[in-house]
Amino acid sequence: MASPFVEVQAGSRTIRVTNPDRVYFPAIGATKLDVANYYLSVSDGIVRALYERPCMLHRFPEGVGAGEKIYQKRLPKGAPDWVQTVEVSFPSGRTADELCVTEIGSVIWAVQMSTVEFHPWHTRRAAVESPDELRIDLDPQPGTDFADAKRAAVVVHEVLDELGWVGWPKTSGNRGIHIYVRIEPTHGFKEVRRAALAFGREVERRIPDLVTTAWWKEERGEKVFLDFNQNAKDRTIAAAYSVRGFPHGPVSAPVTWGELPDAETNDFTIATMPARFAEFGDVHAGIDDVRVDIAPLLEWFERDERDHGLGEAPYPPNYPKMDGEPMRVQPSRARHRDEASDA
Repeated sequence: MASPFVEVQAGSRTIRVTNPDRVYFPAIGATKLDVANYYLSVSDGIVRALYERPCMLHRFPEGVGAGEKIYQKRLPKGAPDWVQTVEVSFPSGRTADELCVTEIGSVIWAVQMSTVEFHPWHTRRAAVESPDELRIDLDPQPGTDFADAKRAAVVVHEVLDELGWVGWPKTSGNRGIHIYVRIEPTHGFKEVRRAALAFGREVERRIPDLVTTAWWKEERGEKVFLDFNQNAKDRTIAAAYSVRGFPHGPVSAPVTWGELPDAETNDFTIATMPARFAEFGDVHAGIDDVRVDIAPLLEWFERDERDHGLGEAPYPPNYPKMDGEPMRVQPSRARHRDEASDA
């Protein structure tokens, strides 16, 4: 028996959405069709957030919490010929054609393929090796929470103001905060990651009791981790307006700096965001208007290396050994190994 379906109009495209009544978010009873209608309601915002960026998909074929979660880097089979892709290479050296959204129809087609979350690269298809976005990821560690991330964001804002840069904050849809800065696409991943590391170290110097850039979890303590590695190649985070795969249907919500102090993650869900968007539109609509040069942050990195002995930091474990990277081993293991060799 053929699956039930409805036809959804997405811009100039008519998309067949099968199993529209399948519950994707059990805590609120939201269905697959509700997910499609949500993305239609914020179409300008989600397309702006994903536009021409390689995009990894988080798919939930049986709904959130009901079965397997699929991390889809390669474009799923069966895509219509109008769905755009771009070839990317991964740290492993392998390549893939990833979804490259250019219109709302591509988003709704991905929802038909059971996509809930959209995780774009910080590059665009015209220059997939040259980021045009610096990502400041404030990730609360155990013992800290969203309120602590908001306190850290105040200092991030201060540093950005001193640089004369504009940052665009959003909730992560979970416990953290993401702040984006549009940059000139004139550097590679290594340099942009170093710029993010230098920025993070400056924030850490100002509020050392609240923020850390320590890569190893055992060294972070109860602080907010500023995750510079989110700027490495093939690292992705949920897009602005992306739904997150939790039972209550939270959304990674763009906010203004004025709203952030009073914002709470659970204020923004698949149920509440459409009305907010209808009233205010995309509060990040101006994000592409200005791009900055990361040269000041690269100078900070060189200063820290020269004056404070702070050079490269570890990459994630799936990356090959990178130039200048310190020994990639947990500090406690290194100490244990050193003690064993001295015995």
